[in-house]
Amino acid sequence: MSFVTDFKPGILWKHFDRILTIPRGSKNEGEMRQYIIDFAREKGLETKTDKAGNVLLKKGPTEGRENNPVILQGHMDMVNEKNSDVDHDFDKDPLTPRREDDYLYATGTTLGADNGIGMAAALALLEDEEAVHSGLECLFTVDEETGLTGAAALESDMLSGKLLINLDSEEENAVTVGCAGGAGQDLTMQMEPARQPGGSSFEIRLSGLKGGHSGVDIHLQRGNAVSLMARLLHEIPDEFSLRLVDFRGGNMHNAIPREATAVFSDLKSKTDAIRTKLNGVFQEIKSEFKSVEPDIRMDISVGDAPEKAFSLDSSARALKLLLTIPHGVAAMSYDIPELVETSCNLASARIKDNMLRIHVSSRSSTASALYALQRKIGALASLAAASNQILEGYPGWRPDLDSDLLKTAREAYIEVSGKEPEVYAIHAGLECGIIKEKYPGLDMVSIGPQLEFPHSPDERVLIPSVADFYDVLKVMLRKIAE
Repeated sequence: MSFVTDFKPGILWKHFDRILTIPRGSKNEGEMRQYIIDFAREKGLETKTDKAGNVLLKKGPTEGRENNPVILQGHMDMVNEKNSDVDHDFDKDPLTPRREDDYLYATGTTLGADNGIGMAAALALLEDEEAVHSGLECLFTVDEETGLTGAAALESDMLSGKLLINLDSEEENAVTVGCAGGAGQDLTMQMEPARQPGGSSFEIRLSGLKGGHSGVDIHLQRGNAVSLMARLLHEIPDEFSLRLVDFRGGNMHNAIPREATAVFSDLKSKTDAIRTKLNGVFQEIKSEFKSVEPDIRMDISVGDAPEKAFSLDSSARALKLLLTIPHGVAAMSYDIPELVETSCNLASARIKDNMLRIHVSSRSSTASALYALQRKIGALASLAAASNQILEGYPGWRPDLDSDLLKTAREAYIEVSGKEPEVYAIHAGLECGIIKEKYPGLDMVSIGPQLEFPHSPDERVLIPSVADFYDVLKVMLRKIAE
């Protein structure tokens, strides 16, 4: 147990405190699933697990209430991101919570409040004797963070309820009623090895960027370490005969890259001239991003050139491709003020087995705009003699402003906070779109506490907002049961 159990409501935070100790990176949810199943057995709840590993817990209605089960839905997995100077094994080490003012963080890693708080809320409601409801179906899905594959594999006979409250939103006093669809794209380019006749080598490392969620935070115009590294290296004049030796940056498809490292050789050993050029370009970048990326830094180390590098031609094509792949907001919505319609995240790039492998994640609330952006990226790949594969994506969720459940959510927020909640759609993927496709008759909304900077080590949750979130859930359930 940690100090987290002292927060209110204790019935929720005790679960989150335990969740902090459970490894649950995407595709590694076995221990988390077992915790949920063990909890259900202890409480005598009906349990069902499908082939994908999604788990459903059922509880009958409060005595005297008609059976009309409400689905509470969240995901088990979290994004495993840490600062490079932090020694942490996500497969076995517990997360270390720390408090700053009214915010809860982890120490040097993601916190996993996305979606650990949602899971904890559902588990708490299943045992909260004060909660009045018409029956609960609590669905915990797997592998949400790497493509919503758990929801995509959800079996058609898992759910019976007609109302669904998704617990994966990240803004207090707000109700989400729609989300963007998206898909990944893999570009692969053959790199040609070449012998390196002398010279010197440079290792360049960019770090200190904020990163963040590639949907929720894309409009903040933060720096992308992969794009900026390509920009840095591309500015080195051809006369220095730059040959790539290594390139790596970014990890998760839905996280803006915070760090990147590149190694290249210089045939002519023009060490001072190259260092001067790199420092000059970096100062330009630092000045451009000073208000949004104040902690960006570049480190350079110089050594002897390795015996082998990649050819001048393939090095140049690789850098041009990385430089031209778009990153950031591509279009704003014509219909909803301040909503990003279409965006692109240059999520990762690395050289492995003589291949440059690039992953791009695109999102849009308009299917045709998403397709057009993917075609543009594919055309860039073709010009660089790289292959292009568009991965299976996920659908968006179209808002229904006449929803009865939305009306209930509005009433609940007014009762708890005295304020009308904001109602909006988000430029991120929620499992609602996929579940809605499988269960077309569902009425659904998404709510959550104030959660900031998910998918980065700066992730934090506003502690008082968790209590309000839980109270809103209880009021919604009570009103549905009336």
